[in-house]
Amino acid sequence: MVCALSALLLSIGVSQHTAVPAPSDRGEAETVPFAERYHAVQHGGIARAANSVITCGAAVTITAPACTAVQREGAGGRSGQYEMTYIDIDSDRNTYNSSSADLRLPQGSRVSYARLYWGANLRVGEQKPPADNDRVLVAEPGGRYKEIRADSVVGHRDADAHQGFSASADITELVRWSQPGAWTVAQINVAMGNSDMGAWGGWTLVVAYENPTEPLRELAIWDGFESVDGPGKDVVLTLDGLNIAEGAEGSVGVVGYHGERTAGGHALTVRASDGATVRHRALDSTIADHGRNVTGRDPAYVNTLGYDSNVLDVTDALGAGPDELELRFTGGSRPYQLGAVFFQADARE
Repeated sequence: MVCALSALLLSIGVSQHTAVPAPSDRGEAETVPFAERYHAVQHGGIARAANSVITCGAAVTITAPACTAVQREGAGGRSGQYEMTYIDIDSDRNTYNSSSADLRLPQGSRVSYARLYWGANLRVGEQKPPADNDRVLVAEPGGRYKEIRADSVVGHRDADAHQGFSASADITELVRWSQPGAWTVAQINVAMGNSDMGAWGGWTLVVAYENPTEPLRELAIWDGFESVDGPGKDVVLTLDGLNIAEGAEGSVGVVGYHGERTAGGHALTVRASDGATVRHRALDSTIADHGRNVTGRDPAYVNTLGYDSNVLDVTDALGAGPDELELRFTGGSRPYQLGAVFFQADARE
């Protein structure tokens, strides 16, 4: 566990092709230690679709940027500066929040594994009961809503100023047999209104796929629920037993919560076993791919005001073909939470 004087250190060995089965005893826990969910070495890659489900309304402070500038231009507002309101793009009167995003797989791909992650803050201007943390509605492209239930322990942290949670479910079969296009997720258990900590909420669909035309790659997905509470309270993942090629290209994806754009110190440092290092801002209220806002979402807001689903380039740490990587998440002035990490890199033939 993360505590005031020590860091979380996870040493995760990898296998050739594994999907970790869901525990039979679901429930909730304040901390869910990160563990490998899926790993394969295959020709293919990892794709994802993601979006937020809550956004800014009226400003409550005179220093808050205009809401439209936050949404369209990525101005540096934080959710605690606004009355936060639900995003609801569908025409279903039975849902109060919904958003969509395209899932794009290369032609000829086969889905190996797909997992949906969702999470939010339950305590803002209103208090949502946690009973619905483990359920969400999902519609595949051209399909109707289906209720999805979490198939493993839900992370749920009841702090003084907020009450965040993160849940997930294996939806491989649904994704494998779906048509290409936009996925819609609705009814995430998220509170609206205003508080200093603010509101956040969103979802990410992470998909590992096989494709014979793509390079041989290490593909891996880890998940849990850990909080980075400030300086010296790091969360560290050590990934060993890797088969990375010399000169490899690679990326790390991060799903997280409460990563305010204006908060300092939120960093991810990736250090290889040979000492090569890459450093990125870990969370900054974006759904981005190598620093570029991901379009193909409805809505495609640039500043998501507390929800992150980012893919970061870590190629500069992989040149020597390391067999081990350390991912260190460090904190600053405001806490943030981690829900999932996914990784891909060129592998040795």
